[in-house]
Amino acid sequence: MIIQTYQHERHVSAMLRLNVTRVGFLMGVSLLLAAIIYFFAANWGGLGRADKILASAGIMVLFYGVSFIFSKMKIMLGHHSFLSAIFLVGGCISFGAAVALLNQIYNSHADNYELFLVWSIPALLLAFITRFNPFYLLAYALVHLTLWQYFFPTSLHVVHTDREMLMIGCFFALINLLLFVLVEAKLILSAPLKYASFIVFHIALLVLSNSTLYELYGPWMNIACVAAIALGFYYFTRIHLNKIMLTLNALAASAFAVFKFLELMSEHASTTFFVFGLVFVTLLLTGNVFFFRYLNKLGTHAAKTEEQEAGKEAEEHKSALVGKIVSTIVTIIGVLIGSISLIGLVFMASDSVPPENVLLIIAFAFIIPVLLLRRLNAVVRYTVLTIGYAAGMIAIAWIDLAGLTLLFLAVTIAGWFSLQGRAQHFFIYSLININIAILLFQLFESAYQAASFIVFIMASLNAVIYASHLLIREGALRQNIRECGLFFTLLLLFWLTFMEDIFPYSYELFNIANFIVVTALAFVYVRSNRVLEAAVSLVFWFVFLAFKYYDLFWTLLHKSITLALLGLIAIAVTYVFAYRTRAAVPEETDAYSRLLRKSPILIGIVIVLQLGYVGYHAATSEALLSNGTSIKLAIEPIDPRSILQGDYVRLGYSISTPPVNVAKEIESRRSLSRIKVVLRPGDSGVYVFDRLYTSGEALADKEIVINGTSSGWQTINYGIETYFVPEGTGTETEQNARFAYVKVGKSGDAILERLSKE
Repeated sequence: MIIQTYQHERHVSAMLRLNVTRVGFLMGVSLLLAAIIYFFAANWGGLGRADKILASAGIMVLFYGVSFIFSKMKIMLGHHSFLSAIFLVGGCISFGAAVALLNQIYNSHADNYELFLVWSIPALLLAFITRFNPFYLLAYALVHLTLWQYFFPTSLHVVHTDREMLMIGCFFALINLLLFVLVEAKLILSAPLKYASFIVFHIALLVLSNSTLYELYGPWMNIACVAAIALGFYYFTRIHLNKIMLTLNALAASAFAVFKFLELMSEHASTTFFVFGLVFVTLLLTGNVFFFRYLNKLGTHAAKTEEQEAGKEAEEHKSALVGKIVSTIVTIIGVLIGSISLIGLVFMASDSVPPENVLLIIAFAFIIPVLLLRRLNAVVRYTVLTIGYAAGMIAIAWIDLAGLTLLFLAVTIAGWFSLQGRAQHFFIYSLININIAILLFQLFESAYQAASFIVFIMASLNAVIYASHLLIREGALRQNIRECGLFFTLLLLFWLTFMEDIFPYSYELFNIANFIVVTALAFVYVRSNRVLEAAVSLVFWFVFLAFKYYDLFWTLLHKSITLALLGLIAIAVTYVFAYRTRAAVPEETDAYSRLLRKSPILIGIVIVLQLGYVGYHAATSEALLSNGTSIKLAIEPIDPRSILQGDYVRLGYSISTPPVNVAKEIESRRSLSRIKVVLRPGDSGVYVFDRLYTSGEALADKEIVINGTSSGWQTINYGIETYFVPEGTGTETEQNARFAYVKVGKSGDAILERLSKE
């Protein structure tokens, strides 16, 4: 028995070390990929077109090469196989960065659908070859981005009719329904895809059921929503019992009910309606309770073997976790609707008494009795308390008296000690923070940099509360303080990284502190096997990395260099740690080590195709620049930023708005339909719109044909509306550029070459 216990402890310790190393490697590779994207997006002028293309291809080859090398290493198999897998995924991501760079070099549309389409093809191929979930999810995201950017391009204004919007929404819904069926039939083995496709399917139907936006089709789509939800309940209870999917289906039903309530409220707000709103909340929460009681009774038959028993326990655990999450979401939604209905009733009924005073009286009337009556039904108790607290928060912010806010803070803190459950404590802790923020704002509203100062105080206060859990004995109180304190400390510390200086160099200090603290906490919690806290820390780590892309106080080039160094350091330190502890880490072959061994030839073909596309795109673009006809166009620029390609100037051309008679004809065509336009030279050599091209017609001297696309309105897009500029120079370009020089090929394709004053 002692030997078994010792072996179990050694196994747990080994797995924890393995998780620490994998988190370290994942962070390091993520930093390197972020550095590459930031560097390309910076559009550094120190590299020419050829240098940029070679650099992008070289980085892609480097990632794939490192993946191949790690796959061949025989020592530390568990670590090297994991590194091989994430570098393989990194290679596919770096290909996307390379395609984005090509579009940046040759001034294709920002976030063009073709970028994501080309990127999605190798992701799909690698997903089917390796059966690796990250590739499935990457391909899923890229396919959806391709469709979204095709129908709703970021850098262009496209108008769709209601009928077209219906068709687009149905297209998204059908794609996700088909994908769900394929996964359910086990033709594709990926649980994340199953959940994602099911959720997006219901989101698409829910959006289409909006009768306010789609007056003609919305009511009919309500029938489709109800039918899909009803069919889901039948299938997941009678045909294929699955508690997780049944829970998600219940969430879809709740979302539909809430969505319809809000839709009706926007049209029929009245005293009677808000009374019905409170009745609706009662029915929603009651249904929530009875549904989960019913769910717990399903599938209670005994398992026949130990293996089946273990699988059943794991499934029950996941189902219970998802059930708690969904139940909490439904309860919060119900509380919000109840609060809205209550506040609406107060506003409708209040005549002589100020509504803020009525709200405060109702808040105390709801809160204090329920705090004292602890034997009430838990769902009723928590719902009434929460509605009371929500009404009270609005009242104290409205009345704006610090003493009253302090009194309500005491009542809120009393709720912390009265309630039970992690979700309930988290909610009350959130209200406490909001209450403190209101109080601090009332006290320091006139202080220098009041907002930054208040966030700093709250971050410090939450950090102290988080640290206080070390002084409390192990139990529910310690766990709640640790989890709530951690989340709000990280949230407020992250918030501080965007605030203005409250003392010299505070911005830089808060950014450095955030990165160090969140990184350290992620490793600490992974090592101590605290799953929730580790997940929270890692989420904030990746969110920080993503949001710093848009932080204008620090250039993308400097961020790129810093992130690259941090990534290399993270990988090196983690590798040393892994090497020193390799004897205690399981070395058996796992799923990661089989990725490159499944079909190395097929993976090699995909990589060659990627490199071939980079070369082909560059060659055809260079040929068009060399041989195309140069024309001059008048422009009106503005200055946004692309997520993958950096700063660009969005251009509006005089030829984009044709004469009235032609504009009416274009408007009659469906959006995104192909159009050929004849341009002729006008004053000062600037080309102007002449007419729509008719197939086979002869062109006059110096006339050219350029390809365009209907916007769905009275304008035409030509694929040259984006001009990428080095970071920080967009405003200058916008102020100075008045003309665009464009190369147009014989087929009508165009490339934007440069902008100029003259």
